[in-house]
Amino acid sequence: MSTTGIIIGEDGRGRCHWHANLPDYLKYHDEEWGRPVTDDIRLFEKICLEGFQSGLSWLTILRKRENFRAAFAGFDFEKVALFGEKDVARCLADAGIIRHRGKIVSTINNARRALELRDEFGSLARYFWRYEPGHNERPVVVDREHIVANPTTPTSVTISKDLKKRGWTFVGPTTVYAFMQAMGLVNDHLEGCFCRPEVEAMRAVLVRP
Repeated sequence: MSTTGIIIGEDGRGRCHWHANLPDYLKYHDEEWGRPVTDDIRLFEKICLEGFQSGLSWLTILRKRENFRAAFAGFDFEKVALFGEKDVARCLADAGIIRHRGKIVSTINNARRALELRDEFGSLARYFWRYEPGHNERPVVVDREHIVANPTTPTSVTISKDLKKRGWTFVGPTTVYAFMQAMGLVNDHLEGCFCRPEVEAMRAVLVRP
């Protein structure tokens, strides 16, 4: 890895260093991370899984993602909002996910709050994308130094405060910024990563909700 944070893969293409050439992580980097998402279920899934990641690595969560989907009804928040204590107990007994009671309860709570957001704004996508940072809020060059120095941003702090005011939990500013990066509200693929121009092209034609 160079000081820019770019590593060259076996295919000769430059990529952000964080996938560490692990096949599943590399696939996630190449095909998912940073590509804009406007689907409510995927947005809800991601912000919940970012909450589960707290104190852990995303790779740990990624490798359990299908188990999480099975445990939480595909992250259909209408269904998760109906979960009760039996569902909490079921999840706590599920060795395929992170068995943290607080995070499990948080996911159920956040599903109920997601319904409220949808009722107010029409969709989760419309709520989150209204916070998309403008060009004046973004760095001229996205490099490793910038990413390391900015685990949060003023926008992620604003979203975090608003969500907490609305009763959401496990949505701190760092968690929210990781969500923004992954869902394409910002393009934080590094300069020199082959995904960066691809993501920019997707963002250029995206119809914002």
